[in-house]
Amino acid sequence: MKKHYCSLQLTMDLIGNKWKPLVLFHLLEGPLRSGVLQKTIPEISNKMFTQTVRELEKDKLVSRKVYPVVPPKVEYKLTVLGKSLESILRDLDSWGKKLTSPE
Repeated sequence: MKKHYCSLQLTMDLIGNKWKPLVLFHLLEGPLRSGVLQKTIPEISNKMFTQTVRELEKDKLVSRKVYPVVPPKVEYKLTVLGKSLESILRDLDSWGKKLTSPE
């Protein structure tokens, strides 16, 4: 018997925490080094940043490239699947701007 799974629940499982949409949104403009990406979200702790990007990588929304240099250089970028969220993320950003703009 095939398990019924709500498509919105699947989406929320992939991007539905406090930090994932922010990480994905900041990667829309292109690849970012780990430290630069983390600085775009000043409120996130090191532990939570690491957990978030690992989950996004596991879910194939973000790819991680490690360069063999000293000091280590790690870069994150959106995968094709991650890029497919662009319109959703931009719509959320626009909606938030409307809420914060004076009437």
